[in-house]
Amino acid sequence: MAGDDRVVIIIGPQGSGKGTQAAIVAPQLGLVHISVGDLFREVMAGDSELGKILAGYVNRGELVPDDLTIRMLFERLDQIKAQQPTLRGALLDGFPRNQAQAEALDRALSERGDRLVAVAHLVVPYDVLLQRLSGRLICKGCGTTYHATLNPPKNPPFCDVCGNELYQRSDDTPEAVERRLKIYYDQTEPVLARYAKVGLVIDIDGNRPIDDVTEELLTALRPRLEAR
Repeated sequence: MAGDDRVVIIIGPQGSGKGTQAAIVAPQLGLVHISVGDLFREVMAGDSELGKILAGYVNRGELVPDDLTIRMLFERLDQIKAQQPTLRGALLDGFPRNQAQAEALDRALSERGDRLVAVAHLVVPYDVLLQRLSGRLICKGCGTTYHATLNPPKNPPFCDVCGNELYQRSDDTPEAVERRLKIYYDQTEPVLARYAKVGLVIDIDGNRPIDDVTEELLTALRPRLEAR
């Protein structure tokens, strides 16, 4: 069981770039980047008992219980820290998504003796989010992501990397994007108010070039991680 690990949460709506930023800043801050979506897919792809349990919930269209999600999160953190003991803790991407998950995470952190030190909130205007998400294209072969206007392939509709055809996910149509964003604003944004009351939220302007957002995140988070 770990103790005194530092935990940072990165929160933002779909299209805010939180996954991109988390992957960049986590290693620079000495944190394990844990994407809940990626973790679910990885566990389900394996042949473990936990993977079968998780797949059962997903295949039935049910929400994965919060305690099971948190168990997987911290098992992954402890596993990686056992191999790299100098790591400071975790950067959580995609969790918590609602108030109940935030409460469950608080309990787990308290039981472990770990500490939530910051909640990085990527702020992006709604119309920009719609543009980013509804233009996303993904390669059927290697999974490389493009954007119809912001980052188009050189030879559409084919991937620059492997030459396979690009496609748009069914949940990236304008109508589907609006539904996904509504769920975020209804369920996830209230989590920010919970953390703002205790001074943990750091608002970051996500409507800028990637490097600028990264620089501000690193500048804002380093002091939080180093404070005792």
